[in-house]
Amino acid sequence: MHIDITPEALLTQFGYPVNDHTLAQIEKAIANTPGFEHFSKHLLSLKDTLSHFDGTIALSNSHPYFKIKCEENNTKEMIEAFRESVKKWSEKYKVTLQQVGNKPTYYIIGQN
Repeated sequence: MHIDITPEALLTQFGYPVNDHTLAQIEKAIANTPGFEHFSKHLLSLKDTLSHFDGTIALSNSHPYFKIKCEENNTKEMIEAFRESVKKWSEKYKVTLQQVGNKPTYYIIGQN
């Protein structure tokens, strides 16, 4: 089965309003993410998994990427579980991530 994930659907799933600004932002992130069409449908299951660790998928305000992040004030155990979940997901779907500093935050760079 082939599932098409539209920019509007992603915005809604990630909690953003659908307007000209957010549509332009997400379309730029999609265009800047090589292989996005191959793993986009798996972002929704990642979003559900990360919600158990106060994690989210968002649009970066400073770079044209999707961002995976966890609240930094969580317990060490919760942050470690978040990081492990993100790592397993990225390995399973061959997605390249770039960690932001030493924070529990990653940019989705593309599929490798």
